[in-house]
Amino acid sequence: MGNVKDLKAYEMAFDFAMEIFYITRKFPQPEQYGLTSQIVRSSRSVCSNIAEGYRKRKYPQHFISKLSDSDMENTETQVWIQFALHCGYIDSEMASELKEKADQIGRLLGYMINNSEKFL
Repeated sequence: MGNVKDLKAYEMAFDFAMEIFYITRKFPQPEQYGLTSQIVRSSRSVCSNIAEGYRKRKYPQHFISKLSDSDMENTETQVWIQFALHCGYIDSEMASELKEKADQIGRLLGYMINNSEKFL
């Protein structure tokens, strides 16, 4: 295994975090330190936890723990997407697209957790 950037889960999580960043730039100013910062932070944490775990993959339990943290942050991001939808900052089509991407990332993380030996 080469670089963390070669992992599909990392690539998708990074692209997803960047998409979230660009979407949230349109959120109202009063949300800058609320919803906007929370959703950007949690979406970025998905790929950062993958990277941290990958760097420590020599230690299987640490690797799995960081992937689990990544999955948790991915789930948190989905909650913030629901808030953005219900606050009227994104429409239902955008929310569905984002949810599907988060679900895909979650499935990849689940595979990596359940098959960690393939990544060590």
